Amino acid sequence: MKERRMEAQAEADGIIEGRNAVLEALRAGTSIDKIYLARGETDAALGHIASTARDKGIVVVEADRRKLDGMSRTHAHQGVIALAAVREYASVDDILNAAREKGEPPLIVVCDELSDPHNLGAVIRTAECAGAHGVIIPKRRSAGLTAVVAKTSAGAVSHVPVARVANLPALLRQLKDEGVWVFGTDAGGDRLLYEADLKGPAAIVIGSEGSGMGRLVGENCDFLVRIPMRGKLNSLNASAAAAILLYEAVRQRML
Repeated sequence: MKERRMEAQAEADGIIEGRNAVLEALRAGTSIDKIYLARGETDAALGHIASTARDKGIVVVEADRRKLDGMSRTHAHQGVIALAAVREYASVDDILNAAREKGEPPLIVVCDELSDPHNLGAVIRTAECAGAHGVIIPKRRSAGLTAVVAKTSAGAVSHVPVARVANLPALLRQLKDEGVWVFGTDAGGDRLLYEADLKGPAAIVIGSEGSGMGRLVGENCDFLVRIPMRGKLNSLNASAAAAILLYEAVRQRML
């Protein structure tokens, strides 16, 4: 009975554990966000899973067995855990086209390596409420469209296109070529966010929970803006920062 409950909870969380289960999910065309393999394993079955996943464009991550043990619900992962995606990823063009179809200047959120699924879910929820046209995340070192993200987003993942790209600096250059201004959030930014013009085509870059934006990402921003901090702490939670920036854009676009 306890094992069945654990399996049901794992399924509800989008966690697929064990070699046969993961391989069957790959064969069935299940939408998989990411696969974690035990680091250092040379087992032929795990190698087959890895090659099959990579052929399908699925991100494969080697992880310490302790991490897999922590992720496991059934405690029988056999060195492999897959995280199912709750929906297909959009393309960057899909996001830009969504803005064109509405006759609005693009408003896009770019998340630089948000690894906490609760943070990503909260950002997607706020993006939907603010009328943003899409969210863009990197393929690696980021949470993906998993069940936990979907739950935290309160269903917003069904309405906001989320694209996943291999290289964020290249993505920012692409957006700039499309006429989108890129605003990075940084505690040392050279202007307050209230001085930024967010009425036009804008991409707002939110840095990771720990280290903020990466150097190359920051260098590819048009502007670095800061949120005024009046207390003793010098930073906000990533999802809170996203909400402040997005609703400043909403305020400006309502004028």
